[in-house]
Amino acid sequence: MTGLSKTTERHLMVFSGRAHPVLAQQVAEQLGTELVPTSAYNFANGEIYVRYEESVRGCDAFVIQSHTAPINEWIMEQLIMIDALKRASAKRITVVLPFYGYARQDKKHRGREPISARLMADLFKTAGADRLMAIDLHTAQIQGFFDGPVDHLMALPILSDYVDDKYGHLDLAVVSPDAGRIKVAEDWSSRLGGAPLAFIHKTRDISRPNEVVANRVVGEIKGRVCVLVDDMIDTASTITKAADALMADGAASVIIAATHAILSGPAVERLEACKVEEVVVTDTLPIPASRRFDKLTVQSIAPLVSRAIREVFEDGSVTSLFDGKA
Repeated sequence: MTGLSKTTERHLMVFSGRAHPVLAQQVAEQLGTELVPTSAYNFANGEIYVRYEESVRGCDAFVIQSHTAPINEWIMEQLIMIDALKRASAKRITVVLPFYGYARQDKKHRGREPISARLMADLFKTAGADRLMAIDLHTAQIQGFFDGPVDHLMALPILSDYVDDKYGHLDLAVVSPDAGRIKVAEDWSSRLGGAPLAFIHKTRDISRPNEVVANRVVGEIKGRVCVLVDDMIDTASTITKAADALMADGAASVIIAATHAILSGPAVERLEACKVEEVVVTDTLPIPASRRFDKLTVQSIAPLVSRAIREVFEDGSVTSLFDGKA
C-alpha cells in the first residue's frame, strides 16, 4: 500500500470579532476553551485588518460576530475573518450570527428593491463559510438563502422559562404584535400552559420604515397579563404601540419579551414611558449601560450558543435542543 496514513483529532477553535467580545468570551468559557488570539484594527481610511496569532490549519472554526451598530463595519470584519480562515486552511468554517444583519429585507415589497438578506448569505458563502448558525431569524425562509447547512436557534426556551417562573401563576395571554408571528406565539402558548392567543391588527406604511399603526386587538385579553412577544426591538415604535393598545383594551399588565435588543434612537425613552411591567430580552447584541433601564431584564444567550456549537462540532443534533422543533 502506497501513501501515508494518519489518524487526526478534530480541533475546535472559537473566534470573535470586535462587535460583542463579551458574549464570545462567555461562549468560549462554557465550551471549556479560549478565544483564539486575534489582531484586528482599522487603517486610517477605515479599512479593516485581521490576523490570527496562532495556526488554524485543519480546525473546526466558529466565528462569532453580532451585527450591531455600526452594522456594516462589523459585517465586513466578519467577512474578512472568514477569508483569513479559508486562506489559512481551516477545515470547516461556521459563521455564528447571534443577530443576522439585514434579515428584515428578506423579500421585495415594491419593484426595484433588493433582497439584502439573500445578499448577506451569498457574501458569507463567497467568503468561505461552510455553515451558518443564527438565532431567531426575522423569517424562517432566510435559511434557504444560504447554500449549505443553517442552524436556526431559538431563544424561546430561555425567555419563556423566565416568564413562566415569574408570571406563570397569573392569568396569562400570549400576544403577537402582528398576524405574521402567530406561529411563534403558538409556540410560546404551548410553553406557558396553553395560555390563550391574541394578536394586534396593524397597518404599516412600506415607504416609512419603523412606523406602524396598531389598529385593534384580536383576541380576549381583558384582565390578563399579556406577554407580548417579538423577535427584535429596534426603535420600539411597534412594540410600545402594541402594548398601549393592549392596556387600552383592558389588559391587567403587559410583559414584553424579545430576542434582539437593538434599541435604536428613541427606543429606551419609549420603553420607559410605556405602561409595561417588564421588558425581557437576551444579549445577542451588546447593551451598553447607557441603554439599560429599570424595566429591562437581560437573559444570557451564551449557554444556548455554546451547546449548539458543541452539537455541531461533535456531529450531534441541534434539533434536540428544542424538542425536535428546530
